[in-house]
Amino acid sequence: MKSNFLSKVLKIVILSLLFSSCSSDLDFNQVNDLKLEPTILANLAHFDIPANELIDDGGNNVVADVRGFDVFKDKFFNDHLKKAEFDIQIENTIDRTFVVNMLLMNANNQVLETITYTVPAYAGSSNVIKYPTEVFENQRLDRLKQTVKIGFVVIISAGPPLNSQSLGSLKLKSSATAYLTIG
Repeated sequence: MKSNFLSKVLKIVILSLLFSSCSSDLDFNQVNDLKLEPTILANLAHFDIPANELIDDGGNNVVADVRGFDVFKDKFFNDHLKKAEFDIQIENTIDRTFVVNMLLMNANNQVLETITYTVPAYAGSSNVIKYPTEVFENQRLDRLKQTVKIGFVVIISAGPPLNSQSLGSLKLKSSATAYLTIG
């Protein structure tokens, strides 16, 4: 009987301790000061052009491609984007120098901005170039928000002719980091 009584007393003491916790007044107005700053990282564009597809006569030649870029159609994203960064990496294993132009274009196919990357010829060792980050803020960000197409123009510099037997490739990888402010 004694253990049963002790058991009941112990349960009452434990329950009373659970219900007698400390509390303070909550300030729900703090939610008005809430500011979210998410960061989004995404692939931007990539290509891999084999040398045997760049058949030329040894002079200057151009390869161009334009793709849709509808990221800024989303009003929420467009309204809250405060900064964007593009990171570009190009690997060249072709014995030719290239110039790669990235074109940011509006709905009327007008070029808003051209970003140029010079790519040295392959010389037998690693030829991966990570270019400085392109930062878009303020007026430059406003131009970026008008972009609906991204184009790439690859200019092949003069050199030994490329043909269907040519080896190597030109590879581009890029990513975009978007910084948003909500609140």
